Amino acid sequence: MILIGYSGHAFVVCGILKAAGQTITGYCDKQEKEYNPFGLAYLGDELSDGALASMQQNGCFIAVGDNAVRNKISDQLSLKGIRIFNAIHPAAFIDPTAAIAAGGVMIAANVTINPLAKIGTGVICNTACIIEHECVVDDFAHIGPGTVLCGNVKIGRQSFVGANAVVRQGVTVGKNVMIGAGAVVVKNIPDNVTVVGVPAK
Repeated sequence: MILIGYSGHAFVVCGILKAAGQTITGYCDKQEKEYNPFGLAYLGDELSDGALASMQQNGCFIAVGDNAVRNKISDQLSLKGIRIFNAIHPAAFIDPTAAIAAGGVMIAANVTINPLAKIGTGVICNTACIIEHECVVDDFAHIGPGTVLCGNVKIGRQSFVGANAVVRQGVTVGKNVMIGAGAVVVKNIPDNVTVVGVPAK
């Protein structure tokens, strides 16, 4: 498998893929990285001919933390017929009735995804977050480490929920929302806003 992006977030992805028994053969980035802790071969920009040829053969995972950038790369590679895999840690718990999209989803160690939850394409479920029953996390959102989404929560496309935040049961969070670390969200949040604090404002 080929990694797209190779910095801090990608290092977590490497750990997940290795724990899941996957082989990573190289990485793509705008330039070669001096720090290469996993000893991966540099294949150039993800849209270069050589990188695309490798990805056609091996598939890839987009290991980029920025939601909008991850979405853009996913769209570009999908148009070229590149298969984008999921990265799911074997220490995560996913209820059999939960629906996980088939492309670009990262589920880290000790994540819990409970019954009837739906996880969209390109979503990051970071370390030890809890996604309760019937939650819907839309495409290219990021659920931070230790976050708790109580039942029936909806998180909009490309929204970011910071580490250890809590979203109350039944709350809807719009698109492109930024929720600060440790925030407690008790009411619906419209699109394109940032909220912080307890309760979140």
